Amino acid sequence: MRPLSIEEIQTLQEYELARPDFRQSVIAMKKRRRVALGPVMTVVFENRETVRFQVQEMLRIERIVRPDKVQEEIDVYNELLPGPNEVAATLFLEVTDLAEVQPTLDRFIGLDEPGRLVLSAGAERSPARFAAGQSREDRISAVHYIRFPLPPAAREAIAGGGPVTLSVDHEGYRASVPLPEETVAELARDLAQP
Repeated sequence: MRPLSIEEIQTLQEYELARPDFRQSVIAMKKRRRVALGPVMTVVFENRETVRFQVQEMLRIERIVRPDKVQEEIDVYNELLPGPNEVAATLFLEVTDLAEVQPTLDRFIGLDEPGRLVLSAGAERSPARFAAGQSREDRISAVHYIRFPLPPAAREAIAGGGPVTLSVDHEGYRASVPLPEETVAELARDLAQP
């Protein structure tokens, strides 16, 4: 997927004027791209618009206006975009009870080991690749950036509408869910982009 460029980013003033409509459209898009995987895990598949929204929001919150600093933010968030022949997502481990945050996260240590989180499209299984830095041997973050490299048969299955399944198989957590048709359609559009 083509990275974002600085020309696509609005100034703070432009963004403030466009924000209400853009925000609503991204919320609706993320709803189609969000998949609950059991009671604690959620995956949101990223694309150029979801990432552009994150860049714009960060610039707004931090009041960043210098072009070199804007470019730094773009460079950081472009890392969330999928590369050729893959889909990318942000994985959230969601715990609302503060007393349970650390015990719950501890239960997920090792989640980033190969084959624990898998996207299956047709007969193809594509294990998630986790970005470095979100876990250690004894700690794990609540947010992870992941990629699913897809072989040709998996891409064809997604382009054809599925079935596509997301599953996790970990000692502390097991779940599997078929992706809704609207999510599969979003991924098919992502894979069709240059």
